[in-house]
Amino acid sequence: MAIKSFRGGAHPPEHKELSEHTAIKIVQGVKQVVIPINQHFGAPIQPLVQVGDKVKRGQKIADGDGRMTVPLHASITGTVKKIEPRMQANNLEGPCIILEATETDETDFLPILDPFTCTVKEALARVREAGIIGIGGAGFPTHVKLAPPPDKPIEFVIANAAECEPYLTIDQRVMEESPGSFIDGMAIAMRIVGAKKGLIGLEANKKHLVPILEQAIDQKNHGYDIKIQLLATKYPQGGEKMLITATIGREVPSGGLPMDVGCVVSNVGTLRAMSDAFREGKPLIDTGLTLTGGACKTPQNLVVPVGMLAQDLFPEIASYDETKLRRIVMGGPMMGPAVPSLNIPLQKNTSGLLLMDAHEAKVFTEQSCIRCGRCMGACACRLSPALLAKALREDDLTEAEAIGVLDCIECGSCSYVCPAHIQLVQRFRVGKQLVRAKKQKEAKRA
Repeated sequence: MAIKSFRGGAHPPEHKELSEHTAIKIVQGVKQVVIPINQHFGAPIQPLVQVGDKVKRGQKIADGDGRMTVPLHASITGTVKKIEPRMQANNLEGPCIILEATETDETDFLPILDPFTCTVKEALARVREAGIIGIGGAGFPTHVKLAPPPDKPIEFVIANAAECEPYLTIDQRVMEESPGSFIDGMAIAMRIVGAKKGLIGLEANKKHLVPILEQAIDQKNHGYDIKIQLLATKYPQGGEKMLITATIGREVPSGGLPMDVGCVVSNVGTLRAMSDAFREGKPLIDTGLTLTGGACKTPQNLVVPVGMLAQDLFPEIASYDETKLRRIVMGGPMMGPAVPSLNIPLQKNTSGLLLMDAHEAKVFTEQSCIRCGRCMGACACRLSPALLAKALREDDLTEAEAIGVLDCIECGSCSYVCPAHIQLVQRFRVGKQLVRAKKQKEAKRA
């Protein structure tokens, strides 16, 4: 099988050996959860419950109007104790519903629905009602992704099985332990969007999964054409645009979306959640993540109720060395945000919890750019990070937009390879916000 890739990228140490051979452990008996109300990319939703209400696991507890919304469900059976702002993984306070568990384990799941006999409209409604979002990224509502406009026909559903972020192994374990559910979810997505072909983009460091996935495809493809494409082990191979370029050779245009080149891309965990939503009626109330890092004594892969506080994993579920802990990261080390403490809830799209030691969390002093061009060679979006940084340093937002700051996916490859240790991606994050604010002001004036 030919191994494909994209131009650019970086090769940070993988560190996957810490957890890749550890089977997924399902965490139960959680006493309290702090569930952020707005975990998706889109319009905000509002609570449907009040303090004192009794709720069941799977019951809808928040929702909103509008296409870019998804409902929220209780991840444990219990009582609503508080509805108040709490610190979240984005380092901002946001409204949360705090549930305290009761001794019962009642559930309130959706009715089972056959995804291949129901109408497409019913299938999309089920995906939304299950609260499914993109687990591997920014939390984009999946029902919106699966309903492109009529003038954007979808030819391919591409499963993002690259898991290119260092340390993270939860997707690998899902494919190894539950390949049938993953493939079933992929076939469901293909049926909804009308795609004729499905591709699984799998990095070569996980090629041992090929026979496992091929067997699952034979059993669970529901007559759909699903194939595996091995990809080079390189970061950010799992980036949506990079994945499309590597697998089918098409380039998403600047400012465009995968549907513009006939594709829908979905993460392994998202596809499995879709299968659960139809086959079990289970909403997205659990999140899978990898707990690892140099300060973690017990690296492992976990499935926990959404809203479980990271601190409640210790010491019963796992342990860490407090004397070694220097940084806590939610997600992968390249794109995941650092958080101030473990008193942070784990969300639907929390793919990792990294407890980093001094070596892993080493901070370098920035030096002057030496014009070496390494950042340009590493940029998977084919931008010029050095020129972008110069434009932003000079407050020339017009030039930054022209160079392509809004096309930056914030993967951090440029910062990683920079010999001067310039924090380029942080500058671009701020720059994108400034450019968008500028465009909004200009639109209001017009």
